[in-house]
Amino acid sequence: MPGAGGQACQSLQVAATITDMHSARHNLALGRIALAGTALFWSLAGIFIKVIPWHPFAIAGARSLIAALFILAIVRKPKFTFSFAQVAAALSYTGTMLLFVYANKNTTSANAILLQYGAPIYTGILGALIIKERPRLEHLLGFVVVAAGMLLFFVGDAGSAAGRTLRGDLAAIASGVTFALFYVFMRMQKDGSPVESTLLSHLFTALIAGGISLFMPAPLITAPAIGAILGLGILQLGIASVLFSWGIKRVGAMEGILIGGLEPVFNPIWVFLFIGERPGLNALAGGALILIAVVITSMISARRETLLASRILTVSRQSADTSSGTNDSP
Repeated sequence: MPGAGGQACQSLQVAATITDMHSARHNLALGRIALAGTALFWSLAGIFIKVIPWHPFAIAGARSLIAALFILAIVRKPKFTFSFAQVAAALSYTGTMLLFVYANKNTTSANAILLQYGAPIYTGILGALIIKERPRLEHLLGFVVVAAGMLLFFVGDAGSAAGRTLRGDLAAIASGVTFALFYVFMRMQKDGSPVESTLLSHLFTALIAGGISLFMPAPLITAPAIGAILGLGILQLGIASVLFSWGIKRVGAMEGILIGGLEPVFNPIWVFLFIGERPGLNALAGGALILIAVVITSMISARRETLLASRILTVSRQSADTSSGTNDSP
């Protein structure tokens, strides 16, 4: 029959388009789940760090050494290219870890984690400048809500919380800038293997913090401290790094860091439940705002992807029907 070959070809193209769209949506959904899991493991930092009576650099060095060994056991044969993106991501994350541990020891866990989460705002700016990922409207609105949630941690009861110092708060803010850079540079490796950046960052942190620790008082070795440092290295950093490296290849930098906004919601909860460090009303309100921003933004993005996939499918089918009609005409 005339045109049968062309019609079959068009049908195959439509089928391939449908398969590609389903695969892309599936990968995006899995990427979001991986990043949500990452945030959950990251949120364990406050509870573990608070129970270890060590200097911040001893904690940072030991947990990164354990995390590096764990990741190496998973990856086995890392591919170090020492490209700009790989090294820049590693250095950014190194700065984040050192600053965050210092902040946790010099301010409350709630302040440390939420002040760090100015990162979505910085990511939106840096992502547009460095990797040209333009933020969508829901991301911009999400950034505003996250910023409002952060603001609540700087005023009222959070500002007068016991254990809070200006140095700790400033370190938390600085860690937010380096954290944003980490997201952007990891996203630059979406077509490569970003897990090597996390491995490098842990090696850098272990060397830097370990070297500084040599000039500090020796850490007190106790069973709870060893258990907590293993939890930090394996759970809070090791597994989280593997999940993050996998997820960030499938999710944009801006949406990724908004999903990461789940971390500051869980972090103070664990510390309150296990240590009794009670967040104030402003902290609870700020955490609620951040959680709302993350959930709604992710839902809007998911809906947008579904509508886009539906439009592409409709156009492909219409194109196939038109071509089929043309081929079958006398």
